[in-house]
Amino acid sequence: MDLLFESPQFVPNYICGIQETLIGVIGGLSSATTSCMADILHIFKIPQISYGSFEPAVNDPTNFPSFYRMVPNEALQYQGIVQLLLHFRWKWIGIIAKDDEGGDHFLQTMEPMFSMNGICTAFIIRAPERFTTLNIHELIKDQKSMSLFFNMGKVNVVVTYAETASTIWLGDLIQTFARTQEIFPTYREFSVAKVWITTAQIDFTMRIVANIFDTDLQIFHGAISFSINSKELRDFRRFLQTIHPSWTEGDGFIHNFWTAAFNCIYSKFTLPAFLTGQCTGEEMLESLPASLFEMSMTGHSYSIYNAVYVLAHALHIMQSARSNHRIMEARSSLSLSNVETWQLHSFLQRISFNNSAGDEIMFNEHGELAAGFDITNFVTFPNKSYIRVKVGSLDPQAPPGKELKINGDRIEWHSDLIQIPPLSVCNDNCHPGYGKKKIEGKKFCCYDCVPCPDGMISNEKGRTCIVCPEDHFQNKNRDQCIPKIPNFLAFGENLAIISTFSALLFTLITAVVFGIFIKHQNTPIVKANNRSLTYILLASLLLCFLCSLMFIGMPNEATCHLRQTGFGTIFSVALSSILAKTISVVLAFMATKPGSKMRKWVGKKLAYSIVLSCSSIQVGICALWLATSPPFPDVDMHSMTKEIILLCNEGSVFMFYCVLGYMGFLAIVSFTVAFLARKLPDSFNEAKFITFSMLVFCSVWLSFIPTYLSTRGKYMVAVEIFSILTSSAGLLGCIFSPKCYIIVLRPQLNNREQLICRKI
Repeated sequence: MDLLFESPQFVPNYICGIQETLIGVIGGLSSATTSCMADILHIFKIPQISYGSFEPAVNDPTNFPSFYRMVPNEALQYQGIVQLLLHFRWKWIGIIAKDDEGGDHFLQTMEPMFSMNGICTAFIIRAPERFTTLNIHELIKDQKSMSLFFNMGKVNVVVTYAETASTIWLGDLIQTFARTQEIFPTYREFSVAKVWITTAQIDFTMRIVANIFDTDLQIFHGAISFSINSKELRDFRRFLQTIHPSWTEGDGFIHNFWTAAFNCIYSKFTLPAFLTGQCTGEEMLESLPASLFEMSMTGHSYSIYNAVYVLAHALHIMQSARSNHRIMEARSSLSLSNVETWQLHSFLQRISFNNSAGDEIMFNEHGELAAGFDITNFVTFPNKSYIRVKVGSLDPQAPPGKELKINGDRIEWHSDLIQIPPLSVCNDNCHPGYGKKKIEGKKFCCYDCVPCPDGMISNEKGRTCIVCPEDHFQNKNRDQCIPKIPNFLAFGENLAIISTFSALLFTLITAVVFGIFIKHQNTPIVKANNRSLTYILLASLLLCFLCSLMFIGMPNEATCHLRQTGFGTIFSVALSSILAKTISVVLAFMATKPGSKMRKWVGKKLAYSIVLSCSSIQVGICALWLATSPPFPDVDMHSMTKEIILLCNEGSVFMFYCVLGYMGFLAIVSFTVAFLARKLPDSFNEAKFITFSMLVFCSVWLSFIPTYLSTRGKYMVAVEIFSILTSSAGLLGCIFSPKCYIIVLRPQLNNREQLICRKI
């Protein structure tokens, strides 16, 4: 308030007499002080430029249009903290923040960011707003939280919002705990060695911690902090070497600093001889330790330098603009009494110039310096001195996710840490083959390790189980996905070779039987029971054996269409022929009775009609199947763990079972008719052999259905081939083997007289 209103008696908002106009304020005190000043200064539209404050209360430029920062956006620093934790895979951390509005804003901003990036907070400790010295008795009372804070092997990384009070409190806390360890052995199992990750304010507060509060800086050894980006200015070191305490005009601070830094008394007058320790004025600043005074350009020094030049450039530009419009005042000097502070804002908001180090200085739309951060590592020494080593940078202009650059090899870690770089996780990473299982009631960073479920693997430590692709399967250790092997009945496999050989063998046998019957076509045993039906039956059986070969090999569209429909049609012709034969036997016997009206039905026309009509129904079913939902090549990736089944999808399961059901219907009708006609005289009768053949046929296909449904892959195909070959061989053997026996081995029985006399 004194800056605004000078008077012997303080009266707010009262100006009396002529006084210098306040052009602007440059400051870098604590964020709370900066915020309070902003509340007042923005009323009078006085520019306020901060070189060290990240106060959230003045973040909104609409509420504080007079506030400017010579520091980068605070959000960039928070983003850098998250990227730093992710870079070293630190997922289980602690947080220390001051118990005030700034600390609230820090936690409200950081906690969602941590959660989104898989980082958990093991504890949050709020440093008191006003610093009070701790004692051992108070520490013992809070044994539970202290054991959590210092527990070795759990939380090795602590993020600190490095305000002055919280940093001082933290240093005192660690030192008090260290003294407690010396008194109470139970505390010795805990470690005070941590990796401290601090915000940029630590640059400003570390000297206070070291020199005023006598804190051992070695507790912060290895800390990683964000620092305001700085460059060394030309002749800056030479300027520091020329500073003398006699420079009192406009600088009332230098005497106090000189006295405190060199531990001497500065006076304009000659002191009595008995008083010693008088400052000579010849003391050298470069002789001071870095913890007290740094000869190099620090981030805050660089920000102050830039802040002064920002105001100077703004005033210069404003004066130049006035001179262009007021020619008469071109020769007059700049009079600050004529400057209205609100006029500076339009120039400050558009300010852009290069400083002597070559950096472009300009504000963004939020009144913040458009720059990045340096990542520094604190290296401390027993004599309370320290150095800051640059180990990385945070560049807002870099592509997303690449803003942080860090050289981990340059970081010097705390000597008491067990592992370098340290781990900071709730529990050990799961080994490959194991996945994370949430522990009820605990944060997601704490988990149990359980074997990956079937079909899932984890091939990296700490990674959750992932599903293998459909065409892969997990190995025994569940840490690798292996490609599945195609499963189909290939021609080179033993099962396919046996099936092919059997099919060709039965085809040859059928052809031989066909040849025997053609050679002896005029003999009574061949002519009995309709020779044409016998030929149709033999031809259909021949095709039945050959159609089994279509089931071998990789499925394609042509074979899938022909497999089921082809064998269904051919078998229907065979069964229709057997049914026609059976009905012919019954009608022939009935026609021999005197006065029977069945004679007009006996003949080839009826037999052909039965074969044609019964076969046509099956052809119609197959045609409907192909027209509506035909079979097609398909893959089954789930039925077998290690193999991909290449198969012919039926398209319509209902139509598939309609084909089988119709074949079963023909077989049952043939069996029923043959069974009823089995006792007719042998000279006209094949019914006994047909009955037995149908019994074999029905047994094979009844057992086929459950076996077919219980197998997968090539074995399912093999079951179908086996059923086709077995049922066809049963028909061939049961019906034709007795006749071939008589024709080939007992030709003397192959005459009409013998057939009439023969009784079985």
